[in-house]
Amino acid sequence: MRASTWKSRLRLGLQLAALGLFVVIGSMVILPRTLPSPSPAAEALTEASYYIALDGKTVQCQLCPRRCIIGEGNRGACRVRENRGGKLYTLSYGKPCALNVDPIEKLPLYHVKPGSLRLNLATAGCNLSCRNCFNWYISQRPPEEVRSFNLSPEDIIERARVEGVSFISFTYTEPTIFYEYMLDICRSAKAAGLRTLLNTNGFINPKPLKELLQYLDAVNIDLKGFTPEFYAENCSGELEPVLRSLKLVRGEGVHLEVVNLVIPTLNDDMDKVREMCLWIKHNLGTDVPLHFNRFLPAYKLTKLPFTPVETLEQARSIALEVGLEYVYIGNVPGHPAANTFCPGCGGKLIGRRGLTITQDNLREGRCPACGYQVPGIWK
Repeated sequence: MRASTWKSRLRLGLQLAALGLFVVIGSMVILPRTLPSPSPAAEALTEASYYIALDGKTVQCQLCPRRCIIGEGNRGACRVRENRGGKLYTLSYGKPCALNVDPIEKLPLYHVKPGSLRLNLATAGCNLSCRNCFNWYISQRPPEEVRSFNLSPEDIIERARVEGVSFISFTYTEPTIFYEYMLDICRSAKAAGLRTLLNTNGFINPKPLKELLQYLDAVNIDLKGFTPEFYAENCSGELEPVLRSLKLVRGEGVHLEVVNLVIPTLNDDMDKVREMCLWIKHNLGTDVPLHFNRFLPAYKLTKLPFTPVETLEQARSIALEVGLEYVYIGNVPGHPAANTFCPGCGGKLIGRRGLTITQDNLREGRCPACGYQVPGIWK
């Protein structure tokens, strides 16, 4: 790509980001001329799923472990679920603020059709408040403060067809908070022969997660750390519900990959990394892909340094030592640990450089040299 082209796209991306509309990722820009014009998030009342009525007009949300008790006229911690007249409504249904096409590797999902493209979407809001959030300008704001499109689930399916992709992914913010919208898209996608992917913090209650898993093809869960203290101090959340979600996804047989963003001084204790890897081994299995991603300074943690590559390599060595078979290093373009190697014979199965697939030697999910079966979605 010529420098002038890259600079013009960067300028466009910054202009759109200033508007609160994040639609530029990689080399593809979806311009307003191809979609309904972006507009301030107009009020769209869709009754929420998973809540109960309490005394008077107070309700309690049952979607995530916060179980927010919400009085008349108030919202839950996610900023998008509001009590009106004793009923809980979601204000983000049909209001994606991010919409673009990306390689599947960026999610990251390394064991799902390498080199494929996916249509991504998100709405404003999140049920955690991570100090390192890279998309804070849409995740930490309510819908009325973020410009969005007006797109029904059917519009999203049509957009996927227009772009020629076979995957739709829910990412950037926390998809749990636009649960009803996501679930309806998943149902429509399944009927249309499209596959759906979820990139989540895993902070969701079992019953809604189990319903959603009926329609999902793959899930990537961000296991942010491995101590309750880290979750409380850095994310305003809890560890145990995330571990529960990991086990539930695995138990339901949906393809699962795990990401751990290694943040210097906060969750890079190698003893805790070992504990985490052993937990994954004993509760999820040795063949669940694990991604150690490099931290990039963002949001409230701009004064911390990038994660040293040596730290990521040490974490990976520990994971391999305890018996995990597929361990990757992310956000370090060109690193050999972005490749997929056969646990049976050690041969390179999938080569990656950045988001580009340089080679794919798998044969129907098997190593061509020794026949080792690699878990994933390959067809």
